Amino acid sequence: MLAPKTLVLELGYALLIAAALMPKPHQIRLLIAAAAAAGLAHAIWVRDRITLVWMALLLATALFMLARRLWGNRTVRFTPEEQAMLDRLFGELPRSRARHLIDQGLWLNGRAGDVLTREGEKVDHLYYLAEGEARVVMTGSQVGTCRPGDLIGELTVLSGETASATVTLNTPARFWCAPAEDLRPYVEAHEDIRRAIEHGFATVLKAKLRASNRTIAEAERRKFF
Repeated sequence: MLAPKTLVLELGYALLIAAALMPKPHQIRLLIAAAAAAGLAHAIWVRDRITLVWMALLLATALFMLARRLWGNRTVRFTPEEQAMLDRLFGELPRSRARHLIDQGLWLNGRAGDVLTREGEKVDHLYYLAEGEARVVMTGSQVGTCRPGDLIGELTVLSGETASATVTLNTPARFWCAPAEDLRPYVEAHEDIRRAIEHGFATVLKAKLRASNRTIAEAERRKFF
C-alpha cells in the first residue's frame, strides 16, 4: 500500500496528465495549478527544498495566468448588438477572446438592395446580420430569407469557394462583417477561435435548415388547400 506522501505525488502526476488532455487553456492552467499544489505539498512533506522552489514557481505562474484571464474577462465590454452576437454564436469563448474576434470586423449599415454575396463569385466577407432582412436567391429563384441573428457566407468564406447563392438586403440593415482574406489566416492561427466559429456556423446552419424545412412544408401544404 502506498504511503500518503507517495499518493500526493502520484496525484500530481495524474493531474498533469489530465491537464494535457484538456481542450481549453484555462482548464489546462487550472489542472497545472492543482498538480503544482500537490507537488508542493509532497516537497514540504519530504523536505525537498529544490522541488519545493520549482513547484512554488509553477503554482505561482499558473495562478497568475488564471488571474490575468479572469481580470481580462471582467474588464471587457460589449455593445448590446455585440453581446447579442456573442450570446448567439460565441458563447463558449472567454469574453476577452470574443472581443478579439469581434474586433477583426466592422459594424456597418446597409441599404435595401445592397448585395452581400453573388452566386458563383467568391465570398469577400463573413456577415452577421444584427438588424434587417435579406433574400437568398439561387438560379433565379428565392430559396430563403436571412433574418437578425443569421450568418451570411459562413459555408464558403473560410474555404475560399464561390457563393452558392446571391444574398440581397430587402430592408435597411445593420451588420458585422469581416474580410475573408484576413479572417482565414486569423482563424488558422487561433485554435480556440476556429472551434468557436465552427460551432457558431453549425448553430446557424441548423436554424437555417429548420426554417427551410418549415418553408417547404408550408409550400407543400398550400398545394393541397
